[in-house]
Amino acid sequence: MRFSHNLRLAAATALGATALTIVGLAAPAQARVADPGADCLTPTPNAEAAGARGGATGLDHRDISVAEQRAIARRTHSRLAAKGGSSVSRPASAVTVPVYVHVMRDDAGRGDVTNRQISRQVAVLNSDFSDTPYSFALAGVDRYNNTTWHTDHQSAGYRSQTRQGGANALNIWLVDFKYLGIATFPWDYAQKGAIDGIRVNYDSLPGGGITNFNLGGTATHEAGHWFGLYHTFQGGCTELNDEVSDTPAQSGPTSGCPEGRDSCPLPGLDPIHNYMDYSYDTCYTEFTPGQTARMNDAWAAYRA
Repeated sequence: MRFSHNLRLAAATALGATALTIVGLAAPAQARVADPGADCLTPTPNAEAAGARGGATGLDHRDISVAEQRAIARRTHSRLAAKGGSSVSRPASAVTVPVYVHVMRDDAGRGDVTNRQISRQVAVLNSDFSDTPYSFALAGVDRYNNTTWHTDHQSAGYRSQTRQGGANALNIWLVDFKYLGIATFPWDYAQKGAIDGIRVNYDSLPGGGITNFNLGGTATHEAGHWFGLYHTFQGGCTELNDEVSDTPAQSGPTSGCPEGRDSCPLPGLDPIHNYMDYSYDTCYTEFTPGQTARMNDAWAAYRA
């Protein structure tokens, strides 16, 4: 949208891509699905961008209409009712999310990240989600040499071949593309489970080279989408907005960290410190209780 451990190394080859697998992983899924283009996108900041995380459109996902938002909400409520009803206390206990990291290097090895960077990224996720029921544990790392995959081409193909775990597993593909990150939503898992997860610019990990976006906030932002959160500026200055009552409406994404920004006539200052805005990584500090409740319901409906 944004270990020191025993290693078992196994060389593998998949469609001409050399894979170095770290930690024992199950065989890649072979299911293939077409990329529906409905993922949530975060363009990489550049000099021409209107917002810090925004590109020419100022948005990091395809437009979601009010009708579609409401349809998704009805589906979520229906699934929750079938499972015993909605509750902000869901889940009843802490949840540990297994994390599989897929490092997509080019044929020359560019795009590689260190094990320490991956460890630090998982630590950032745990810190950023510390006020929610969710924590993250590194379950596996694999590394591929394939220039096509490195630049995020044939995305649906490489994701379906490398994804690990079930609906509760967060898969992170580290690539080099024009975005900071791209995420799938939980309500799409039934149709897009083979490619479920987040794609993150490898240079946005802690210690990376993207100025203002190299502290790991991109993975946190995209994980928020993966849990079912919209941007805080979803819908602009509307009552529906992001469907979370304690994130004030804002007209569009934030650039930098402009304290006191108030872009909407509705009550409240823009939530520039929220992980679901486009602020600098250094500006990020919170998910709200309302966002946590929304994550809990989406988790119970689609990922539990």
